[in-house]
Amino acid sequence: MLGLFHRSDRPPAEVLAQLPKDERVVSWGDTAAGSVVIATPIGLWWPSATGQRRIGWQYINKAVWQGRALVVTETEIVDDMLLRDLPDVAVELTVPRDLPPTVRKRIEGNVVRSELLSIFGGQARFVARRIPGADGVQWWARLEAGTKDTPQVRSAISARLSILRSEWEAETGSALRW
Repeated sequence: MLGLFHRSDRPPAEVLAQLPKDERVVSWGDTAAGSVVIATPIGLWWPSATGQRRIGWQYINKAVWQGRALVVTETEIVDDMLLRDLPDVAVELTVPRDLPPTVRKRIEGNVVRSELLSIFGGQARFVARRIPGADGVQWWARLEAGTKDTPQVRSAISARLSILRSEWEAETGSALRW
């Protein structure tokens, strides 16, 4: 009976040793290169040349499952306002377990609201995201194709972010993080 509740299928101990002690593994998959990808409540631990690196859920724009590869588009935050995509990273998973649906669920659960709005000079997608381990949401904007990053566009985005934050606080009664 004990075997029924004992989970012997665990990531390698040397990888677990790289994670903070209080970080819990939600799912994981083996890679073709002999490493692992690990999902935790805080983010996705991705294999790199120097060991595992964590990509917080709030910094993942999208993840797709292509054949046997998990492809992740990570974003960077520019001036605490704009989301800018970084080059995709991909890893072939030989034993994916439930990692792909877990990653999808975590990314989707991180986005609280997403709105495409017209601004001076084009369009931007305004996104409210949860920050794992913190209260409230964080609002950022992503420029749509054809919208140039100019001082006027940034001014319009800053103004729209202020409005969205105020509306969010009025609707939810919760304080915002920004």
